[in-house]
Amino acid sequence: MTEPVYTSSREEREKWIRDASFNVFNLKSEQVIIDLLTDTGTGAMSDRQWSAMLTGDESFAGSSSYQNLTKVVTGMTGFPWVIPAHQGRAAENILFSTLIKEGDIVPGNLLFDTLTGQIEFRKAIPVDCTIKEANDLYSWFPFKGNLNLAKLDDIIRNNPLEKISCIIISITNNSAGGQPVSMENLRGVRGIADKYGIKVFLDAARFAENAFFIKSRETGYAEKSIREIAFEMFSYADGMMMSAKEDALVNTGGFTAYRDEELFRKASGFNIIYEGFTTGGGMSGRDMNAMATGLTEAIDPEYLKARMNQISFLGSKLMEYGIPVIEPFGGHAVYIDAERFLPMVPKEEFPAQVLVCEIYIEGGVRVSEVGTLMANRNPVTRENRYPLNEFVRLAVPRRVYSDNHMAYVAAVVKNVFNRKGNINKGYRIKKEEPILRQFTLELEAI
Repeated sequence: MTEPVYTSSREEREKWIRDASFNVFNLKSEQVIIDLLTDTGTGAMSDRQWSAMLTGDESFAGSSSYQNLTKVVTGMTGFPWVIPAHQGRAAENILFSTLIKEGDIVPGNLLFDTLTGQIEFRKAIPVDCTIKEANDLYSWFPFKGNLNLAKLDDIIRNNPLEKISCIIISITNNSAGGQPVSMENLRGVRGIADKYGIKVFLDAARFAENAFFIKSRETGYAEKSIREIAFEMFSYADGMMMSAKEDALVNTGGFTAYRDEELFRKASGFNIIYEGFTTGGGMSGRDMNAMATGLTEAIDPEYLKARMNQISFLGSKLMEYGIPVIEPFGGHAVYIDAERFLPMVPKEEFPAQVLVCEIYIEGGVRVSEVGTLMANRNPVTRENRYPLNEFVRLAVPRRVYSDNHMAYVAAVVKNVFNRKGNINKGYRIKKEEPILRQFTLELEAI
């Protein structure tokens, strides 16, 4: 569908961002010209997906829509036991309620904010095992989402095994810049997990994009189909959780899937408490039908090629203008190095958030901070956690914008870059929640 977009003035945007307490999550959608805040649930569904929604079976239990979804998921992943959920965060809740208890250690590859929040809410400890190459922002390394296998082994070996509840691998790795994980690395993690008897789960919101990178960058996979590559990726895991609002191309939905029936039965109990019946998970039949169709469309190589080309177009335009961005470009977004962009703003004043607001004021483009605000506070000391890098993420919705829109976005960022010498002050926190504060916090200008 299309909708009219109001082209606001700079004066209007300056007022709106002040009223929103300098938090773009608090803006109204009609105050935004181009929205790159997230790629989650913001894509456009196809004619086949809309058609599938019209044939959804709304039965409470054992619906044909659930059978259809299970058939697609199992055929694509090899996991025979599937539990729908209304979105990815709900899927995380079901899986972690099943696996994680207080005091547990959860190693992974720089887990994203909601995953970290879910783990810390349970008073468990996420441990980052991402390779050091991920922090070399301007080197061309093909799989910066990989786990450091030596560090992973060391963490497991030096802690009680009963405290290691599972290993979580995000494909692609959002916090590291949308960077992929190689098949070789997945295989290596599986080997370590088998050595110690630990389960591996994939956070697979962007599995198709990860498979595309393996096909285009990893030796031995150029002639394999995206479906074959995806199936092998999942073969190295015991299960998965997925927000379907990314690579399944729907506006709502998610699921968990398991290789082990006993774990599925245990998870089903939590699903019934939190989400609804096991064969629905809080979703309607029509939405499950759309999700099943979207999963199939997501592995279409022509769609993926077009998707990656648009990300590359935006990233290349920004580089052409001298903007410091993570290389290589991610699968779903381009990430700007905010500290290098705004070197005069102290880290205590949230330079990435300053850049987010300046981009909005300049051209009505909404983007997101991936930095100190998203990192939240240490749950014990309550001090701000300062990550190694302060990023601004330009997340591109699927099948929505044209390259002309991306050219406009790049020009807006260039305009801010041209006046960056005048930006030397940031924000202080006025009000925040104890977990996942970035969505509702209020800031004031210094």
